[in-house]
Amino acid sequence: MEIRITRRQTGALALGTLLTAAGRARAADPSTFLNGAQMPMNLDPHQVFDVPMQGVMLNAYDNLYRYENDPPEIVPWLADGHTVSDDGLLWEFRLRPGIRFHDGSEMTAVDVVYSFRRVLGLGMAPAGAFLPILKPDKVTAPEPLLVRFQLEKPYAPFFAAIPIVSIVNPRAIQAHEQIGPNGTDWAKSWLASNAAGSGAYRIDPASYTPLERLDMTIFEDHFYGWKDNPKPVRRIAFRPTKETSTRVLALLNGTLDCTDNNLPTDQVARINASKNAVVIKDTNMRTFIVRMNNRKPPFDNLNARRAFAHAFNYEGFINDILGGYATRDPTPLPDTLWGYPKGAKGYDYDLVKAKAYFDKALAEGAPMKRAIEIHVQSENEQSVQSAQLFQSDLASIGANVKIIGDTWGNMITNAVKPETAPDMWVHWVSTYFVDPENWVGQMYDSQFHGTWKASSYYSNPEVDVLLRTARGLTRQEERAPLYEQATRQIMADCPDIWVYNSMQLQGYSRRVKGRRFCTVGAGAEMRWVTLEA
Repeated sequence: MEIRITRRQTGALALGTLLTAAGRARAADPSTFLNGAQMPMNLDPHQVFDVPMQGVMLNAYDNLYRYENDPPEIVPWLADGHTVSDDGLLWEFRLRPGIRFHDGSEMTAVDVVYSFRRVLGLGMAPAGAFLPILKPDKVTAPEPLLVRFQLEKPYAPFFAAIPIVSIVNPRAIQAHEQIGPNGTDWAKSWLASNAAGSGAYRIDPASYTPLERLDMTIFEDHFYGWKDNPKPVRRIAFRPTKETSTRVLALLNGTLDCTDNNLPTDQVARINASKNAVVIKDTNMRTFIVRMNNRKPPFDNLNARRAFAHAFNYEGFINDILGGYATRDPTPLPDTLWGYPKGAKGYDYDLVKAKAYFDKALAEGAPMKRAIEIHVQSENEQSVQSAQLFQSDLASIGANVKIIGDTWGNMITNAVKPETAPDMWVHWVSTYFVDPENWVGQMYDSQFHGTWKASSYYSNPEVDVLLRTARGLTRQEERAPLYEQATRQIMADCPDIWVYNSMQLQGYSRRVKGRRFCTVGAGAEMRWVTLEA
């Protein structure tokens, strides 16, 4: 594929630039953490909410509650507690006093109200968890440190989703808002390359080059304080590079402190054998999915989807390409989460079955011989390798599949409409909050069509009822059977191909100490880290 040729041609130049920049940064400040992980599309946590954004959001912004530890637990953060009414409709959060934003202004409940209203007004990224049950005028500040949420109806995942909203400083943002015929634009363009946070690290907008460079410096006055870490990292320098070999070589040379968290398994032994670096392995709740656009023929045909599902070599991919660093998960839910359908059997790798379903779909008029595109993240080798393996087996049953190198940002932008969404695309669904709603709820309830999570454009009224009923109940023991039932029906309808529950592999410099892992955020929170001399 051309994506490999293009990256090789630019690899040497990128490496030289990276090593020079990294060397300068470390020579100037030995407590600088050089981060080789991907950067988000922009810096606005209300526009973008994906794994790359966690590295920015968890460090530059704060939340009412936050997920910490492994296994994850939700703990008070900006709020020191909350109450909820017996009917589950009225929620109140009390802020800690004396919290300050990076500009020195004090945080009050009004700022939290603005933040949630901005999320709802933009209708992007984290908004999906709240739009069905929360109106902007129902987020209020009855007291200076008290925030009140009045829900439209009971919504069990509400509390679990609270940590996905970053609290922003309206005094920094409002001066840049533009008012148009549809109201305020919420300074969407401005915050995409600026900052308005209160987090442990302060974004330096002058350092920012989209997808290429960002510096963040320690915020000494962070409300949590630094007593738990008297020698914290002073500066975080994001220096991503697309080429895996470039990242790994920089790590081994001591000019990067970490790779991204999708390290190819063939690099594990090489890194572990070095004096400078080690691979850290974390079991997380991140599922690997091959999307099929159910609105585009042939994937509007059940037998066509089943043909493709039986043509993926699950065990071969996990064992031969991933080196066994994953567990087969035949469902859209992580296998460690409540609501998982125990004993559910997914689609096995069977080319005989795949060919039989292929022929059935063909007989039903599905255009099985047309050229089908599968989009992959060019910078992610595992994404590319999965498509190459899949392409080979699909060719053996008569399917003509073309691999298209793409970017994460471009894919999720195109996925918001069925007409522009790829025929197929490869990606992960990470733990943005710990509830089945994060996976099956937002992926397969048809009301979420138009979001990247629901980009298979699957629709089943029975499943809609089950998912909407489940999220309206408050007790886990009542919700779990409904998610199990919904998941089994979704599996029968085969809207997507579910491959594995992943183990995160990330290369780290041996000088990095104190890192804490939480599957929510993928271990990106830096306030606990120290760097040995």
